[in-house]
Amino acid sequence: MRKKKSVFTRIIVFLLLAIILLGTAYYFYDTYQSIDLSTEYKTAKLNTSVTESTSENNIKTSNNIVDILENISRCVVGISKIETHSNSIFSNNSVTELGLGTGVIVSSNGYILSNCHVTGEKLSTCYVTLENGYTYDGTVVWSDAEMDLSITKINANNLEYATIGDSSKVKSGETVYAIGNPIGYEFRRTITSGIISAINRTIKIEENGTTTYMTDLIQTDASINQGNSGGPLLLSTGEIIGINSVKITTAEGIGFAIPVNAVKPIIEKFISTNSFDEPYLGIYAYDQEVIPYILPSANNPEGIYIVHINKDSPVKSTEIQVGDILKSIDGKTISNMIELREYIYSKNVGDTITLEITRGYVTRNYQIVLGRKK
Repeated sequence: MRKKKSVFTRIIVFLLLAIILLGTAYYFYDTYQSIDLSTEYKTAKLNTSVTESTSENNIKTSNNIVDILENISRCVVGISKIETHSNSIFSNNSVTELGLGTGVIVSSNGYILSNCHVTGEKLSTCYVTLENGYTYDGTVVWSDAEMDLSITKINANNLEYATIGDSSKVKSGETVYAIGNPIGYEFRRTITSGIISAINRTIKIEENGTTTYMTDLIQTDASINQGNSGGPLLLSTGEIIGINSVKITTAEGIGFAIPVNAVKPIIEKFISTNSFDEPYLGIYAYDQEVIPYILPSANNPEGIYIVHINKDSPVKSTEIQVGDILKSIDGKTISNMIELREYIYSKNVGDTITLEITRGYVTRNYQIVLGRKK
């Protein structure tokens, strides 16, 4: 009897094991059948606020910049104060021998923007070599030693020329390119790139026993070397925003360019009339950002702080004095010397302007007739 019960138990266990195995097999079979092994499937890109960048777009942008720089390079000229007997001032002589510098053509009829220390003062003669190798006698028709800018005229027409941009809108971090003639013949029209490191910089220049200050400069880490002076600093749009002038020799990657806005009205007048009778105010002032250091009591000051009035200034006939704050001219707020010069140069000799002057808590308006720069 016990033997029969044992056999029956084994049969039951066997049947249970069989049922479990069959159930497990069916489960795996059903799961496998539900998996889609098709190689045809759909994809969708995730939504994003970032503009898609492709290799094709990057190459196109790169090519555009290359074309822009190539075109601007044709507007860059070599300038020397010494006439040579070679076909071009881009000879194998050193920069020191030739006084070789750079300039940029800013009109089709031969006006060239550069540094005053490259071309010389007004009415000086210099020698200008174009991209095609032709050398012209150049006459300096305007210069400002304080800003270290000059405009030179050559007797040529139908020239390719560069576009002047708006230097007041540039911001730190923007990509810029410098073009110039560093060192000598082998490196003419060298292009270097960098960013705008800072704006509205002031630096001290000590030369020939005298000390001067250059203000409102654009600082860049684009390489600027001897011979680059007078060359353009431009944005990736190809617009010139500055003229390269100074490099800090005790540090790497610190160069400065002079904003072009101050000379835009001058260039426009030369292009349209072939002359420029320079209006004259005869004051020098510190930028707005300096005022809190000079007048700690000033609360959110507007304007520029007058530190010098020339003896022949038309301002001398008024009560305006050193220490006053020039808030505006003809209702236009002024925050630095570049803006002051730009506005004055846009006027004519003999024009009457209104200066809004603040002294302490008192603000007055003065009518000034612009003089003529001697």
